[in-house]
Amino acid sequence: MEKALLGGAPAIQLREKEKSSGELLEVGQRLRELTGRYGALLFVNDRFDVALAAGADGVHVGPEDISVAALRERVPAGFIIGYSCDDVAEARRAVGAGADYIGCGAVYGTTTKTDAGVAIGLERLNAMATAVAVPVVAIGGITPERAGEVAATRAAGIAVAGAVMTAEDPAEAVGCLMEPFQSRAAEP
Repeated sequence: MEKALLGGAPAIQLREKEKSSGELLEVGQRLRELTGRYGALLFVNDRFDVALAAGADGVHVGPEDISVAALRERVPAGFIIGYSCDDVAEARRAVGAGADYIGCGAVYGTTTKTDAGVAIGLERLNAMATAVAVPVVAIGGITPERAGEVAATRAAGIAVAGAVMTAEDPAEAVGCLMEPFQSRAAEP
């Protein structure tokens, strides 16, 4: 993780489906210290209780998790809630309930998440990013080679796992993934 942060990763998500609450908290606290050192955000997947206990910046949930509305009632002001979906109507409901951003995909085929479903493609990603008034983050199958394609849409950014975690040089991979978005931001 530190190599990804050295490369400029603006956020890290703790996603460990098999760990106990205690193990997740321990990892979360270590990651909080690390992300704090690099000025990056920390999110915990699914587990808002662990996110709060670890001092994370937010939680990321999906349709099978606690609802965004229930979360918003239970978390402090400023706590970030992300929601995964690839349906515009569902995204609008989540935003109306208090989601701060939408994770949309899988944009491309992915093997990182076995239940990711069929790839939605760039056109559908762009439609989602146009339809909601919060940032839309592209997920699923994004590689350094594909990051430019995603940056050409209205997506605010990308979330990756394999492209960094399996890279020979995670810091370099992060830089390559972020470069098209930084170039886009620099355009007049």
